[in-house]
Amino acid sequence: MARRIRIDLMVAGSGTGNAFDWPGGDGVLDVDAAFGGGSVALQKLSQSGAWLPVQNYATTTPISLTANGTANFRAAAGPIRVVATIATAVNAYATGVPANVAG
Repeated sequence: MARRIRIDLMVAGSGTGNAFDWPGGDGVLDVDAAFGGGSVALQKLSQSGAWLPVQNYATTTPISLTANGTANFRAAAGPIRVVATIATAVNAYATGVPANVAG
């Protein structure tokens, strides 16, 4: 079975994460953290250089987790990052999802 890309967006971190190149397509964001009333959001760099929120797949709701969990997303190729507000000890990973059921 072909392996899908996995990007370690933040490991035991906080604040604004580094940007990593997303190849484009569907993905799953996995996050666990000490939230303490905070959140972890996924962002994508626009063509004009602004960081924009990435929406939950098939919705218009921006991804902003407030508890350990996952979020499905679809994003064009380009830099992505996570931003942790208040949350600490953040572990966030983006994993590619195959476009076909066969994997």
